[in-house]
Amino acid sequence: MGTKTNIVDWKTITDFVVDAFKGYGIPEEDAKVCADVLLESDKRGIESHGVNRFKPIYLDRIKAGIQNPVTNFEIVKETKTTAVVDGHDGMGQVIGVKSMNMAIEKAKEYGMGMVVARNSTHYGIAGYYATMASQAGCIGITGTNARPSIAPTFGVENMLGTNPLTFGMPTDEEFPFVLDCATSITQRGRIEYYSRIGKSTPSGMVIGRDGQPQTDSDQILSDLNTGKAALAPLGGIGEELAGYKGYGYATVVEILSAALQQGNFLRALTGIGEQGEKIPFHLGHFFIAIDTEAFMGLDSFKKTCGDILRDLRGSVKAPGEDHIYTAGEKEYLVWQERKNSGVPINDAVQKELIKIRDELGLSQYRFPFE
Repeated sequence: MGTKTNIVDWKTITDFVVDAFKGYGIPEEDAKVCADVLLESDKRGIESHGVNRFKPIYLDRIKAGIQNPVTNFEIVKETKTTAVVDGHDGMGQVIGVKSMNMAIEKAKEYGMGMVVARNSTHYGIAGYYATMASQAGCIGITGTNARPSIAPTFGVENMLGTNPLTFGMPTDEEFPFVLDCATSITQRGRIEYYSRIGKSTPSGMVIGRDGQPQTDSDQILSDLNTGKAALAPLGGIGEELAGYKGYGYATVVEILSAALQQGNFLRALTGIGEQGEKIPFHLGHFFIAIDTEAFMGLDSFKKTCGDILRDLRGSVKAPGEDHIYTAGEKEYLVWQERKNSGVPINDAVQKELIKIRDELGLSQYRFPFE
């Protein structure tokens, strides 16, 4: 498989993604939300969750009937500071944005707000929702469970999802602090990306039932679905490199994504029925917003947060290294490079976009790679 990329400007790709989502039955306003979350991944350089996943994760699931293009956002239970919502297998991005907005509104009135969701679908990069909170002057925390992929420490069965535990905090710099990473060494989306570009998965990220590392990306994706392979938790296999820490944090996210809202968990999230058929994933998420004004104020928080980050970046560097980064900085730098050009799209995704366009009759679009 080739890896040639071409740049598509932001307006063209945004309009196309919105129109394609609409073509699959998503209402226009929801389609704009979904496109914004999707393309934010590419703006931050997180290709594993951007247009690479447009067709297989969203459009194909709608076509398969396991994800609803029209989102029925139901509030199951609500208090002044909390809410439980049911997404009825609608668009995860829509459910995520509405949930975090609810959490922020509660935080602005009562200091803190938490909303948990059940029966949702893939909601894109968790950092999007944490950033929503930071832009509102709040500390944002979010997480989601996912298809079983991680083996528990001393185990080889894929039980936990890649389960990101994500934080966003406002700073006095040009970008917020955003820690958005899986609780596994890598995530399934990264392996999907390796598969698309014909690259092997680095040794040590995935283990087979025999306890040995696997590197064939295509085989890994197949084996993850059949339970023959599992991702290693953050820290690695066993306890020597503290893999139990990644395992523990993944479990925290699983509990918060299922127990408060009484949603599905672990093996119930495979997306595969008893006869091997595709079924809805019924994912769970949680969203927490903490208003900094309820403490010592937004401006003081932003300055102290910024001071901490600047001190870290200004600390003594390792020999041969010229920069220490803080979370969210690299993503900001990628956006500075890409904002006036567009999104790089590899040849495999180029073919998918052309196929989607032709299928939906969106003949007004012509891509630069044609």
